[in-house]
Amino acid sequence: MGAHRTITARATTTLATSALLGLLLTGCDSGSSGGPDASDAADTLASGLSSGSFADVDFTRVTTEEATKDYRTTVEGMGDVQPDVTAGDVKESGDSATASLTWSWPLGGRAWTYDTQARMTRVDGQWQVAWDPSIVESSLVDGVTLDLTPIAARRGQVIGAHQQPLVTDRPVVRFGIDRSRVSAGKAADSARRLAQLVGIDPAAYVNRVQAAGDQAYVAAIVFRKDDVPASVDGYQDIPGVLALGARLPLAPTKEFAAPILGTVGDVTAEMVKDHPDTYQPGDQAGLSGLQARYDEQLQGTDGAVVNAVDADGKEHELFRVGATRGRPLRITLDERLQTTAERLLVNVGPASALVAIRPSTGDIVAAANGPGTNGYNMATYGQFAPGSTFKSVTSLALLRAGLTPDTVVPCTPTITVDGKTFKNYSDYPSDGIGRIPLRTALANSCNTAFISQAGKLGGRDLVDAAASLGLGVDHDLGFPAYFGNVEPPASDTEAAADMIGQGKVLASPMAMATVIASVQSGSLVVPRLVTSVDVSPPHGVDPVSKAEAASLRSMLRGVVTSGSGSLLADVPGPPVIAKTGTAEFEKDGKVLTHAWMIAAQGDLAVAAFVDEGESGSGTAGPILESFLRAVD
Repeated sequence: MGAHRTITARATTTLATSALLGLLLTGCDSGSSGGPDASDAADTLASGLSSGSFADVDFTRVTTEEATKDYRTTVEGMGDVQPDVTAGDVKESGDSATASLTWSWPLGGRAWTYDTQARMTRVDGQWQVAWDPSIVESSLVDGVTLDLTPIAARRGQVIGAHQQPLVTDRPVVRFGIDRSRVSAGKAADSARRLAQLVGIDPAAYVNRVQAAGDQAYVAAIVFRKDDVPASVDGYQDIPGVLALGARLPLAPTKEFAAPILGTVGDVTAEMVKDHPDTYQPGDQAGLSGLQARYDEQLQGTDGAVVNAVDADGKEHELFRVGATRGRPLRITLDERLQTTAERLLVNVGPASALVAIRPSTGDIVAAANGPGTNGYNMATYGQFAPGSTFKSVTSLALLRAGLTPDTVVPCTPTITVDGKTFKNYSDYPSDGIGRIPLRTALANSCNTAFISQAGKLGGRDLVDAAASLGLGVDHDLGFPAYFGNVEPPASDTEAAADMIGQGKVLASPMAMATVIASVQSGSLVVPRLVTSVDVSPPHGVDPVSKAEAASLRSMLRGVVTSGSGSLLADVPGPPVIAKTGTAEFEKDGKVLTHAWMIAAQGDLAVAAFVDEGESGSGTAGPILESFLRAVD
């Protein structure tokens, strides 16, 4: 096999030296004069079979055009798959020769490889091929063709916590037009009626149906089996409409972690252009989220079956390779907790998010985005000022600067820095004004008290404290994640704003859940979603000491027992630590507020965020409280 050849039946008689010399002197016999030898003709044939062009091949009994037409008819059912054909051994006997051909068709990640033979005759010094369908495949005779049927690979599952399949094959119903069931003249009208029935663009669907072949099935829409609306019940009255049951890789619900998991669908023209060796028109692939990033792992390898089909449609199987299912993607989302989080956000009008992390492992067990995000992954990639939830970080920086939870600090109604006046939130308790311990300032979230201590911190103290709690240090977690931004202040005014989580400080809900998870665990927590991605604390970050962590937990517990987080005081289970927060921002000329709350209880750390709210305790707090009570 391959390009190496053994030519036999040549020089079969050993000649004496004198006889050989005589032969050379008198010239070659007429049978071997001129033209290519049989091996060259075999190579030319193999090249023509590979390319489909026989312009350089001489045939006996048929014309080049006839052989070309017959060959193309024979292999037409193989679609776009191109064979690689090489010539092997050539056996000659006078003016006849038999060439061995090795065929290799790339199918389903494997090659369908076999040998055939071609008979050749030397005519006027030229080797001509006796065309026969058996050259293509040994069992083929006139009128029998090859037919390739792909076997679609099952997409790999996305597996969540407790080995629970999150994205797996689930029953669906496709509604579409079967062109074989409706005449060309009526197909457009049927397509228009079906499009109106299922709520898709009629003009676009009509164009697709009209462009399809007479035997094509053109899907209009796919519904989950349990979600088929009653409005489509009349589809049977539309000529050509066919509903087909199938199974597709889907999450438990359409909304379940959709911005993070992503979608699977038909490949785009851009994907085919950029990755022609990977995607072909009509393929299914991950289009967004984890489905897109891990598409190569999840998509698997299609199989194939090749049949010989006679004129009556009778099939004989020649080759089969089974499809290989894609490898599963394992993530940390917990179906019950994710579903609970999404249920709590479903009626929140503004954009919202909730993230829950296990402090012991960093596992993200819920990363929910409310409907107001319009499909944007705000939970792990949003970028917002964290407001007073950042005082958890500021408190660590002040502890490192020499303050203690009991250090007395001034909580005044206002404080002015370089001409800019800062004040407390509108319903700040009047009895909290005055000289109060730092722990009380944190519990009541006194802005002026924290700003008054800005001079105790150096340029990088907040940056370093944030890094110790997992904020502002990027990691590649294998999914879109924003860890926040904390920079050395460029002015005293900016330093004052940074102390209360405004200025240039930014964070995602995931980042703030990481902060309180790190406080709860007493060590830097690195969030983890994709279990195959190695995550570890970054180098060069000072760890939180046991004493610092204990002080922070004590102070954040005070937020619940005697401060702005008192709504969590009677949540069943282990003690809850928490911090509320609001952050002002401008939109359409109006000053609005982001509403935050972060909390930890046992081995669960949670951040709740609402883009536009009244206050952390009044807007985000009830969502977080309901989550903790529901998952107890």
